[in-house]
Amino acid sequence: MIKLLDIRQKFTNIREQVEKRVCDPYLLKYIEIPIIDEDKLLILVSIMDRLELSYSDMQNYALSTMLIQIALDTHEHISNESVEEKNRQLTVLAGDYFSGLYYKLLADTEEIKMIKALSRGIKEVNENKISVYQKEIQEIEELMTRFGLIESSLLAHLSEYFKVDLWNDFIGNLLLFKRLLHEKSQFIQTGSSVLFEALKSIVFPINNNKVIDLSKEQQSHLFLCCDQYLERSKKVIEKGLEQLPYLNELLESRIISILSQYQPNAKTFVEEG
Repeated sequence: MIKLLDIRQKFTNIREQVEKRVCDPYLLKYIEIPIIDEDKLLILVSIMDRLELSYSDMQNYALSTMLIQIALDTHEHISNESVEEKNRQLTVLAGDYFSGLYYKLLADTEEIKMIKALSRGIKEVNENKISVYQKEIQEIEELMTRFGLIESSLLAHLSEYFKVDLWNDFIGNLLLFKRLLHEKSQFIQTGSSVLFEALKSIVFPINNNKVIDLSKEQQSHLFLCCDQYLERSKKVIEKGLEQLPYLNELLESRIISILSQYQPNAKTFVEEG
């Protein structure tokens, strides 16, 4: 095991650096506080901690990757039709601002190969988002693959750049598992979910209703589809916990916590929702 204190300190310090850059006082008057995916940051730090990198380089790479991840996540929020026009425009500008910070950081260090690797990840994320949002997908397996790529492409290309892509299947399943949990919870709480709307268009293609307007039986079927992929990813993650080398205690603890959030019984969720 890696020393927990070392990892925790690095993770905390880099998270604080990310927060300083994205929490612009003017922007925060008009947009929601940008969400920093701490799990992705912890994975980044964990991967790079095993490499012969200086702390300065680790911080720069992690900071750059998280800034572009936040930019992608921020742009995704503009699809919300309830957002007022001024806030929508500011959200777009905020995403562009975070992207600019990312490019400046890497350009200052002349990390051309790193920029190319992350650019491939950005392209992959955006292409898969377009397919999901435009409901171009006709198979559930392809839908889940695309959601997995949306969540993991940046980290995957970074892993390939550092030649440590042994982690990629594990990371892909972990981040897909987390996204599916989020989509499931979001639908239960709000009646709205990108995943469930896309699932509905595949499973019930001739039904023009929104997911919230489907019958309980139809909704239950969609929950079961989601649960099947949660179960499948869970098995891969659990196997990885046993087999992956260099898995630090902090990351392992967080993964176990994420797995514990999963509750099967889709039918119960529908009935209670």
